[in-house]
Amino acid sequence: MATFRLQGSRVLAVDLTGETVKAKNGSMVAYEGRMAFKKTTGGGEGLRGMVTRRLTGEQMEVMEVSGQGTCYFADRASEINLVSLRGEKMYVEASNLLCADGGVRTGTSFTGLRGGASGNGLFTTTLEGIGQAAIMSDGPAVVLRVTPQYPLSVDPGAYVAHQGNLRQSFQSGVTFRTLMGEGGGEAFQIRFEGDGLVYVQPSERNTVGGDV
Repeated sequence: MATFRLQGSRVLAVDLTGETVKAKNGSMVAYEGRMAFKKTTGGGEGLRGMVTRRLTGEQMEVMEVSGQGTCYFADRASEINLVSLRGEKMYVEASNLLCADGGVRTGTSFTGLRGGASGNGLFTTTLEGIGQAAIMSDGPAVVLRVTPQYPLSVDPGAYVAHQGNLRQSFQSGVTFRTLMGEGGGEAFQIRFEGDGLVYVQPSERNTVGGDV
């Protein structure tokens, strides 16, 4: 397998000895050794992934990188978080996925109205298999544990990813800013119940539902 390591908190170094990784198109900032780059259409597997992303508007341009040496990836000075997958499935906003091991399967999953975040449609990107992945956040990500006793509500603009045995539900009519007398338009939260981890970032995207 390729070796993922951080150079600081905003640059990912991937050591390759003939393996292949999938990375966000245009995220390569430097490389040492001999590398081959191939742009692929859509982040999902096969034709179904391409069609799903066209219909939902989820934008994820991916390139495959293979070779011998070290490749460096970064995107808009975002903070990078390494995740080890051991066969489970992880859900990640397409804009927050930087790189994944070539053996990790990527696809799309219907997530309901949580997809109101700008540019993400009603589907989100899935990662499944064994290997490493690098996800990005606007500022240092916080990993929050959800348990059956303690469900979690998240502002959709701050959501990055989640994994584990979690159920999502959509809550409209209230958000953190409307509680403070700010914001406007239809406001909503994502509620997670079950057992798992949720990654959030300390900043918010613009959302279709207004300033949340």
